[in-house]
Amino acid sequence: MTTDDSSASSLNTSQTTRDPRTDELPILTDINEMSVEEKKVVRKSVAGSAMGNAIEWFDYGIYGYLTIYISQLFFGDGPYAIAATFATLAVSFLFRPLGGFILGPLGDKIGRQKVLVFTILMITAATACIGILPTMDTVGVLAPILLLLLRIVQGFSAGGEYGGAAVFMAEHAPDNRRGFFGSFLEFGTLAGTCAAAILCTALTAIVGEEGMLAGWWRLPFLLTIPLGLIALYLRSSLHESDVFTEAAASEKTEKKATGALIDLIKGYWRQLLILMGFVTLLNIAFYLVLTYLPTYLAETLGHDVVQSNLTLVGIMLVMMIVISPIGRLSDRVGRKPLLLTASIGYVVLSVPAFLLIQQDNVFLQTVGMAILGLLLVILVASVSSTLPALFPTQVRYSGFAIGYNVATALFAGTSASIVAGLIEITGSKLIPGWYLVAAGVIGTIAILCMRETAGRSLRGDKCPGEDDEIRALTGVEPIGYKG
Repeated sequence: MTTDDSSASSLNTSQTTRDPRTDELPILTDINEMSVEEKKVVRKSVAGSAMGNAIEWFDYGIYGYLTIYISQLFFGDGPYAIAATFATLAVSFLFRPLGGFILGPLGDKIGRQKVLVFTILMITAATACIGILPTMDTVGVLAPILLLLLRIVQGFSAGGEYGGAAVFMAEHAPDNRRGFFGSFLEFGTLAGTCAAAILCTALTAIVGEEGMLAGWWRLPFLLTIPLGLIALYLRSSLHESDVFTEAAASEKTEKKATGALIDLIKGYWRQLLILMGFVTLLNIAFYLVLTYLPTYLAETLGHDVVQSNLTLVGIMLVMMIVISPIGRLSDRVGRKPLLLTASIGYVVLSVPAFLLIQQDNVFLQTVGMAILGLLLVILVASVSSTLPALFPTQVRYSGFAIGYNVATALFAGTSASIVAGLIEITGSKLIPGWYLVAAGVIGTIAILCMRETAGRSLRGDKCPGEDDEIRALTGVEPIGYKG
């Protein structure tokens, strides 16, 4: 059930009865009742979060698009050079949970904004330093070791970046537009990845493969410096959300970071498992479609690098256009119907999509990639509004950062190297499709176990949507929750 904007205010008024279990007044924020200054704060918070997220994914994007050159420069010309390059990326993902375990509880203790300033500094520095690394021809085996160390620093920092940005944005957004504003964080994700694709493709087209190997591969990494400075400026001027400051003032936040961690594991392990199941699908789909696919098209299928990259860029641009309307739609119909559509779609359509991609016909290849891109954009449009709402305020950063990064490290971060290795061993070019089918099954189960939280308040020490007697500001009804 949905309501129009004119009735949102009456819904908000009708909800100002106390929760019979907690005797607390549920406070819902309606964008129609916000002042000009409050709306400005929301937009600034969105920009600061999205910019940092764009830089993180710009880094992952350029690493994926430059894998062919990085493998030759840092791992030689052996048959497993590509797999080794992706394995280096996978190792960095193993350090994301460490970042989540340290930075997540810290964000619940001292605040989200301070941790986000730290993460953007570390991500920017690590990415830029890759651009000045010596190669194997210069320093031998030290080259891949240095590359690995910088990827580890980047992985640790990313362990607190994405979860913190999503929580920060979700807590600033009005409850009846959290899906819309949250989608801009993922707009930043796509913008960073798309910028990486355009830059790397343009460089390859201009200087050729020899020029890239001669040193032009360094430029995309070095461009992170000015982008990082912009993000740092934006984040340094941000303020904590009312959701967090109210919890801190009422002493509902943990006094020690370890307290938030213990509280999370003891009281919210079920939410952690749900988040991890969903993130397994989300990130396997993201990394295979937007990071691994360029290498798959060029190395496995032998397609023209520039043409394949441009096709993928076109699909990402379309995704950027539709992501915010899909986020707005999730505010009206709920998160779960959209998420289930995408997860079931991956189960049914992944293998047919990769069959189309393997064809020599450019139109059929584009259709196959478009199928994967459409399903992905439905997932990412809702993730920043869905996952922070799984947890209450006092463990929200911890829960998101830890669950997200553990799942990413175990299943998603290793997906590219595993798929590349399985293709090498089995000779089957459909391995990525079957991998996505398995991820789709896991994601569907997790989504079915979620509460519907569209329009519900993030305030307080209870999980949003836990008391379904209190209607959401948007009027969305809970569906399919069996808790």
